[in-house]
Amino acid sequence: MAAKKSTARKRAPKKKPPARLKRPKIRIDAAHAARLYDDLVRTYPDAHCALDHRDAFELLVATILSAQCTDKRVNVVTPVLFAKYPDARALAAAKQEDVEEIIRSTGFFRNKAQNIIAMAGALVDRHGGEVPCDMDALTALPGVGRKTANVVLGNAFGRNEGIVVDTHVSRLSQRLGLTRDTDPVKIESALIPLFDRDRWTMLSHLLIEHGRQVCDARKPRCGDCPIAALCPSSLA
Repeated sequence: MAAKKSTARKRAPKKKPPARLKRPKIRIDAAHAARLYDDLVRTYPDAHCALDHRDAFELLVATILSAQCTDKRVNVVTPVLFAKYPDARALAAAKQEDVEEIIRSTGFFRNKAQNIIAMAGALVDRHGGEVPCDMDALTALPGVGRKTANVVLGNAFGRNEGIVVDTHVSRLSQRLGLTRDTDPVKIESALIPLFDRDRWTMLSHLLIEHGRQVCDARKPRCGDCPIAALCPSSLA
C-alpha cells in the first residue's frame, strides 16, 4: 500500500533581520565642536536670550526669576514688576509681600522675592545701584550663582566668562557626547576647551533653541535633526 503524501505545509525558513549598520565612532574634539556649532548657527540664525530685558539690572532679576520657570512666564511677570520697581533702589525698598504677589506665578515666589530684594539691596550698598560686570562680584550677590552670572555677563555686557548650563544644555551636551558629566559646573568645564571663547554665550542659546525645537527631553526627533550626523546618540 502506497504511503500517503503529507499535506502539511512546510514552514518557510525565518528571515534574519538585516544587520544594523554600526555608526562610525565620532571623535569629540575642537574640530568636531566647531562643525557642530556652525551647523547650529545655520539652523538657528536668530537664536538669542529669550528673557526680555532693557538693561543688566532687568536681566539679572529676570534670570533669578527664571529658576524652575519658563522664560515665557517670566516675560509676562517682569513688565509689571519693573513698572513698579524700575531700578535697584526701588526694589531694595520694596515690601516682600508686594513683590511676592507680582511674581507668584513664577513658582517659589517667597524665596525669589526675598532673593531679588536682597540682591537689589546689595547692589545699592556695594555698587551704587549698578550691576557689576565681574564674575566674583556678581556671584557674591544674594541669589546669584555662576549660571545667572554667566547669563548677565554674556548677554548684558558681551563678556564670555563662561557657558550657561541649563537643563537643555546639560541634556544636549550628554547626548552629543561632549561630556558624560551631569553636574552643571563639570559640564561647563568640559565644554569650555572645546569651543572658542567668543562662541561661549551663543553656544548656550543655540543648544537651548535646539533642545526646545528638536531634541526634546522625552522624545527627541532625530529624524528631523540637522546635526544627527554629528550626534553619537542619534537614532536617525
